[in-house]
Amino acid sequence: MKTRDQIYARDAGALLRDITMYRVLTEAQLLGLHPGRDEKTKNLLSYLVRQNRAWLVDGYYCAAADSLEKVDRGLMAAVWVLLDFIKDVEYHAAGDYPAKIIFFAGGEIYEIVEAVRGKEILLSRVLANSGGQASRYLVIVEEPKQISEIDIPNVSGYCTVSDEGEVRYYRKEGAGP
Repeated sequence: MKTRDQIYARDAGALLRDITMYRVLTEAQLLGLHPGRDEKTKNLLSYLVRQNRAWLVDGYYCAAADSLEKVDRGLMAAVWVLLDFIKDVEYHAAGDYPAKIIFFAGGEIYEIVEAVRGKEILLSRVLANSGGQASRYLVIVEEPKQISEIDIPNVSGYCTVSDEGEVRYYRKEGAGP
């Protein structure tokens, strides 16, 4: 039988993993990454901040005291997208360019990528030459009109993400089901 300390240590470790990996997260994002454990998660976050293992800066939980100064808005948006799939997610991790996040769900590999305005062609070229990769792509755009400029295989959907975390999904016109 596990002791209370062992259980809390595992949960605290999972929170630290997420904060360290994604660098800056809101409380709502952390609660979403650990569904059904709101009160425990909030208590552990307070504990981690008191222990200087995480920092609470302007309402964001950070991996370091200066993390908010270097926040990756694309990565934060990708976490909001990830949360839409969290019930089915078996594993998730921060990715290497161009992927912001890679996750496994329903037997599929997904990569959440960000199409920065003005860099759509670069992103298309990078992902077009992915060498037969089995990933499905979720593409974050700043605005829907960027979608027509992107040509990537295996796109499951395009989306916009508000600063408050509202995700809206789109399909390319003429795309299949």
